[in-house]
Amino acid sequence: MSGRLLHTGQVVLDLVLRVPALPPVGGDVFATAPTGLTPGGGFNVMAAAARAGARVRYLGGHGDGHLGDAARAGLAAEGIEVAFAATVGVDTGVSVAMVDRTGERTFVTAPGAESALDPAALAAEPVTSADLVYVSGYSLVADSKRDVLLDWLAGLPAWRDRPVAAAAGPGGPLVLADPGPLAAEINPVALARLLARVDVLSCNAREARLLSAVAEPGAAAGVLAERVRPGAAVLVRDGAAGCWLAAGGPPELIPGVAVTAVDTNGAGDAHCGVLAAELLRGADLTTAVARANAAAALAVTRRGPATAPTRAEVDALLAAHPVR
Repeated sequence: MSGRLLHTGQVVLDLVLRVPALPPVGGDVFATAPTGLTPGGGFNVMAAAARAGARVRYLGGHGDGHLGDAARAGLAAEGIEVAFAATVGVDTGVSVAMVDRTGERTFVTAPGAESALDPAALAAEPVTSADLVYVSGYSLVADSKRDVLLDWLAGLPAWRDRPVAAAAGPGGPLVLADPGPLAAEINPVALARLLARVDVLSCNAREARLLSAVAEPGAAAGVLAERVRPGAAVLVRDGAAGCWLAAGGPPELIPGVAVTAVDTNGAGDAHCGVLAAELLRGADLTTAVARANAAAALAVTRRGPATAPTRAEVDALLAAHPVR
């Protein structure tokens, strides 16, 4: 594995609150005692990739206060490199995640230094055809970051015609993008620019529905596949059912692994991180998706956002429950 995951998203500090249900407008509910502030946001994808064996580098902002210190400590603990210096006079942001009794989560985020990006620092970052660049939809709703990131992406050489693996080859890095929960709020022009450059678009069923106006996940994958560049692939994560893959043909469902979910917070992040790591390892998309499905299944059996398993744990689960 010679390439790196270059993560251009945002690391924030997460405060997870477990509630019986979301409060009504103007109401209140009691949560269980919070577990404290822990690194989250883009950290979850990077931690998942690092635990799966990838070399990971964070190309995002971080503050110079105590929250930034906590973010950097979390990244260092996972062996993740930090590319840029801390932003002076601004701290890292915070995201409050409310997890209900079904395991579903809802977020409120207060942005910080991670929402901006220095164009000169980004332009100076070396990128090779062996690398994989990860783009978060959160970056596209940050006014101070969106155009800087999209201009940089547009200047990168395009990857080869079919994203079967991220091994070194002609052209530039493979680009993996996840539109995220704010998919519907992404500026249409910005979204079009991203889809014109992306090699693998990965979203959950809700996000696919918002972007395609099609309710059925497999059909939504097919619609979105017509909007990305020729040769690109679309993944639609469909919970316990697995993940739909549309890559040059009819959408195909790659089955998931049945588990009892206790917390879905971070499942999509685990999926994207392991997917990236496996593509960097040279796996084809079908194999990479199957392993990402298994990683997401393990993640939802654990409480907390950064619950991605190790590569050995994924091996063990697939040995016990082989995907057919």
